[in-house]
Amino acid sequence: MDLDLWVALGAAVWGAGVGLLVPRAAYRLCVEPEQPWRDRCPEGHPIDGWLGRARCPDGQAYGPGTVLVCVATALVCAALALATGTRPELAVWLLLAPVGVLLTIVDFRVQRLPDVLTLPLAAAALALLAAAAALPGHAGHWRTALFGALVLGGAYYVLFLVNSKGMGFGDVKLALGLGAVLGWYGWSAVVLGTFTGFLLGGLYGLALVLARRAGRRTTIPFGPFLIAGALVGLLTGAGAA
Repeated sequence: MDLDLWVALGAAVWGAGVGLLVPRAAYRLCVEPEQPWRDRCPEGHPIDGWLGRARCPDGQAYGPGTVLVCVATALVCAALALATGTRPELAVWLLLAPVGVLLTIVDFRVQRLPDVLTLPLAAAALALLAAAAALPGHAGHWRTALFGALVLGGAYYVLFLVNSKGMGFGDVKLALGLGAVLGWYGWSAVVLGTFTGFLLGGLYGLALVLARRAGRRTTIPFGPFLIAGALVGLLTGAGAA
């Protein structure tokens, strides 16, 4: 087995392990806007901490399925490792990937992208990429990561002002972090990731309409598709770097 496959295997193990920490945080964050974070399980038991499996003291599971979350996180991390190889920015992607999975779960469930995740994601992405840029062997540029965050965040803010029902302000804040990671590999990655996100979101909305599960004015969670599009742009940019 060559080095890249070993790295991908290690990334998958990392993703599965970190995925174990996601379900409890997802359950606690899945509340409507202006509501406090959940601090008790469905049976009324106090929840201890933010990270870990979502289980009551009697062993009853709640929240998102642990196995599904672990598999999804492992696959995302393995794909990022295969595309990036042993370059230093891989550590950044592996640290940020679980946050993307968590945001996807929360937005799908309650159509919300909490500030407690989106804003630190953007700050962490830029800080970690600055550290990666100082290491030998990296394949991106921190300056375009910064500009990518500003440009994509600004573009989404304009869309929010034009149509606040179609673009939530949480999406604008998420765009800062996504613009940073995509901008690391250049403007082509930013364009591809953004276009793919809108395409996936549009196809999902169309599928709901055709299945008569939504109308033209039905709002859908857009964050998961922005994240999926960013993943496509990131994988493509890393593979071409």
